[in-house]
Amino acid sequence: MNNQLNLPLAGKVALVTGASSGIGQGTARALAQSGAIIVIAARRIEKLAVFEKELVAQGSTVLSIELDVTLPANCEEAINSVIEKFGRLDILVNSAGLMLLGPVQDGNLKEWAEQINTNLLGLMYMTRFALPHLIETRGAVVQISSTASRAANLNGGIYSGTKWGVNGFSEGLRKEVSSKGVKVIVIEPGVAQTELRQHITDEAAKKSIDTAAAKMRQLQPADIAETIVFAVTRPDHVLISELLIRPLDQDF
Repeated sequence: MNNQLNLPLAGKVALVTGASSGIGQGTARALAQSGAIIVIAARRIEKLAVFEKELVAQGSTVLSIELDVTLPANCEEAINSVIEKFGRLDILVNSAGLMLLGPVQDGNLKEWAEQINTNLLGLMYMTRFALPHLIETRGAVVQISSTASRAANLNGGIYSGTKWGVNGFSEGLRKEVSSKGVKVIVIEPGVAQTELRQHITDEAAKKSIDTAAAKMRQLQPADIAETIVFAVTRPDHVLISELLIRPLDQDF
């Protein structure tokens, strides 16, 4: 059972956004297997319901929350629900994200706003409302960034802009809260086999990234999830502040 006292995250409460699929779902699963009480949050509540049944069947304690991270009030309500239910929050994983690649010239402004509001502002909102509780537990916030935070690629200007913003925000946050015992961990995955690319509407950009991905052994959500569990289970004095993980075959 996942509540055994010898599991590394037994008694800890972890909230994962974007938990209906991909990296978020893989991370929630791995944290649960490590003993954490899991709060899974996403817009697609029907997918969360299916995932919750899986986790409960494996012995985990789970709370599902319908969450749109672009809405500050929704973010605050989600954090409040966790505290009301479990009395604490130890780990926040900001995994909700969009990658809508396309050129800047004649770019889709609606998609620009969706990426900024989800990838950057949504992550900021969740961090803002979780922070008092993470300070209380001397917990950790895990920000899912990207290799695109280090190098911008063709058709990736807006997406990279959001991920560079994640890294800058997180470094400023680290300097603010490390002295209070809170770990700020930035994970930068490369090409991963998730549904992220499926939502790209620019046909040329989608074809380009799909062609590149097909030539490599892509990361699986579990690969990234295992890395996150490792990072949040280091001793109190050890901070893995930034970690890049990508396929061996990826050259960008």
